[in-house]
Order: sequence, then structure tokens, then C-alpha cells
Amino acid sequence: MSVDVIVEEGRWGAIDLAALVDRSTRATLHHLGIDPNAHEIAVLATDDAAITRLNFDFRGKDRPTNVLSWPSEARSATDPGEIPPRPTENAALGDIALGYETCAREALAAGTPLHDHVAHLIVHGTLHLLGYDHQRNADADLMETTEIEILAKLGVPSPYDGNGAVGVIDDGKD
Repeated sequence: MSVDVIVEEGRWGAIDLAALVDRSTRATLHHLGIDPNAHEIAVLATDDAAITRLNFDFRGKDRPTNVLSWPSEARSATDPGEIPPRPTENAALGDIALGYETCAREALAAGTPLHDHVAHLIVHGTLHLLGYDHQRNADADLMETTEIEILAKLGVPSPYDGNGAVGVIDDGKD
């Protein structure tokens, strides 16, 4: 797998982000039966000021967020709760951006290690690159279940409260 991690914010050095991104994206693709070696992902690790600009430029929301994703192509499922179509081999899947202050604040508020919270956000963002979404209830259920399964393989506890709600993820997909 080719993963390009661009670190613009030095505080990301508190965790081994490159290794975490590699491990989390590989776990996501392996879980879905997709060959990680046949795909590329780029991750921008930035601060809240930069992610606010990205959130505004691409989504019209003038606020920071924890994670944004830009799939290289539309891969969404047609029917609610359906697994999205698999990407073609040797495809760039897309880009993910992480905002440091928001991620750190959310992890602290949830009492979750930053490493675990960021692993969740990388899995979440990677699933978005693969066409998973949470706009419709059935799609949200599929995405949440898939995240929990992947995170368990990474040794990260479920971030969800058991009622389908999570207090620490705000990828702006509202």
C-alpha cells in the first residue's frame, strides 16, 4: 500500500502517525477483502486553522472538524445498508485530512488515548473513501458495525455508546 502522510502540524509527533495510518488503513482494507498493496491513500495531518479552511472550501462549513475525506471517485451503494462496490485494482482511493486540536480535544473529552481516537478517525475516513457513509440509517448502521469490527482487530475499544451515537466523531457529514 502506498500511504503518503504529510505532517503540517508538529504536535502530531506525539504519536507515530505514519505507522498508525499504515496499520489502520491496511486493517480496514484487509477486513473488507481488498488488497492494500493495490491502492494509494494520502493523509494530511494539519491543525484546526487549516482544516477549517478545507471544511469551508469544500463543504461550506466555517468550523474545524476532526476528519475530512475526499474519495477519488464515487463508490456509494445504491440501496440503504448495501455494501459499496469494491474499488478497481491499482487505484488511488483518495485523501484524508485530520485536524490536530479537534482530535486532541475529543480524545481528552472522551477519556480515550489520542492514538486510539486517531485510529478510529483513520478507519472512518478510509471507509468514506471506499463509499461507506452515514447519511441514511441503514448505511450508518453498516458503517458503525464495520468500524467496530476493524477497531477490535486493532485492539481499540468501540467508541460508540451502544445507542448508535458517538460523542467524539464530527467528520462534518451532517
